[in-house]
Amino acid sequence: MSFPKDFYNKYLSKVNAYVLVIIGFAALTFTAGDSNLYKRYTYDEKIKGLEKEIKYYQDEIETNKKKLNDLRTDKEGLERFAREEYYMKKPNEDVFIIRKK
Repeated sequence: MSFPKDFYNKYLSKVNAYVLVIIGFAALTFTAGDSNLYKRYTYDEKIKGLEKEIKYYQDEIETNKKKLNDLRTDKEGLERFAREEYYMKKPNEDVFIIRKK
């Protein structure tokens, strides 16, 4: 007898044909082609990460727009920004810098 017939008679004849087809189909979808399930999962994870990054940068843009608008319209806001970020002071005052550990 040939090898495929011996293999079938020894191992596969005891298994239901439907189970073999389902196992073959599952193996094919997990491994074959450009749109297999593994690649699809990795692409979905990458998309989720990029969407989180987009949301983060959109929030940063909104925050920076508010700060920029505050600097353009409010003289006190501009003075506060200069004092906080660049440690500027008026000639007749002392500035104490408190650093958090």
